[in-house]
Amino acid sequence: MVILQWCKMQIMCLLILIYVGYIYMREGFLLDRVTKKSNCNRIFDAMFIFADLAVLFDGVTACTVNFTDQIPRSLNVALHFFMFLPYDIFAILLFMYWLSVTVGIPKSKWGKYGCVLPGVIAIALTIWFLPELDFIKGTYTNYSMGKSVYACFACVIIYCVLTIGLVITQYRYIPKNKTRALATTLACIIFILSLQVVFPEVLLTSVAIAMITISIYLNMENPAIHGLEHYQHEMVMGFATLVENKDDNTGGHIRRSSAYAVLIAKELRKREKYKKVITRDYLDNLEQSAPMHDIGKIGIPDAILQKPGKLTAEEFDKMKEHPVIGGTIIRDTFGHLFNGEYENMAYQVATYHHEKWNGKGYPEGLSGTDIPLCARIMAVADVFDAVSAKRCYRDAMPLGKCYGIIESGRGSDFDPDIVDAFMENRDQVEKIYYRERG
Repeated sequence: MVILQWCKMQIMCLLILIYVGYIYMREGFLLDRVTKKSNCNRIFDAMFIFADLAVLFDGVTACTVNFTDQIPRSLNVALHFFMFLPYDIFAILLFMYWLSVTVGIPKSKWGKYGCVLPGVIAIALTIWFLPELDFIKGTYTNYSMGKSVYACFACVIIYCVLTIGLVITQYRYIPKNKTRALATTLACIIFILSLQVVFPEVLLTSVAIAMITISIYLNMENPAIHGLEHYQHEMVMGFATLVENKDDNTGGHIRRSSAYAVLIAKELRKREKYKKVITRDYLDNLEQSAPMHDIGKIGIPDAILQKPGKLTAEEFDKMKEHPVIGGTIIRDTFGHLFNGEYENMAYQVATYHHEKWNGKGYPEGLSGTDIPLCARIMAVADVFDAVSAKRCYRDAMPLGKCYGIIESGRGSDFDPDIVDAFMENRDQVEKIYYRERG
């Protein structure tokens, strides 16, 4: 019981982490069985492991430093090494995690090396100065001090500052409904780390590690939330595929056109003009909205949708009603099931994806930027897939001719920026094209 007075805080943090980790693993495995793939970020998995190790050895060393007369110095130093190492690795992984969910981890090996280099240097310095580690007698508890401690905490502080800077500057890539909770957590972490630096005897680092890990779990990596998102996406895709079957298709068009739309949006957000518009929420909503673009075809007679020849003027006029029908269905049916931003985007994609840049489209004859951006993106994705896929009234066109149709519509049918973004990613377009064709 005497030992508990030195490490009760670490024990509490460790028990919480173990419990949350158990739930995370159980729900994650169940989700994997449902989705047929892992939705759990592998970097976060590693973070959880090193968080447990860091808190465990933090508790162990919190005890051993108070028994230096009974525990050999060499063992005490070794135990501190096993505390310092997971702390530094956790800090590196934390930064890499936020890179992965915002701007993405650098693809080049030198970019990756640059991300971990400060941590590697800090770890090397920590090991180098370990023999000089001092054990200081404090007012309430003993604690360790020395250059190895400075190196370890320098690593933690550097990566925490980099992480905070990354989250602040790239907050648009984080879902809006999660930013407030994450901002509160970061503020607490800053306070705890500042307190630890000023008053080294308080030993609150384990609390910071636990808070960071659990906050990311609750806000970003909760398998239950990922499961709901998966079921929601499956419901949307299932309904859209059901409608598409009326058009003598089996879901290939909505999968390909949706993938093209997301690809275009991701390319556009690299450009200064669109950085503030295409946020993480925007991309998520577009991915969910794109499959609904032709939902209005449920109100078009099968005889028109499946006609093997050219439509008459009357039949084409009837076909042109499907955008308005789609928008009405989304507002009346799906608007109560999803958030307002998704409903609005789904409505815009369904209603305006046949508008043209020059104002000669339908149903309202909008032109230029009066057409919502999501609908302008969908227009390019929809037309490219329409001409590159086999239809009941014609065979699929060669890809070269399909690209020519998109280029020829630049500035007339389509937004020039969107055409450029699409054409600059032809290799990715073709990967989607061949993957979805099986």
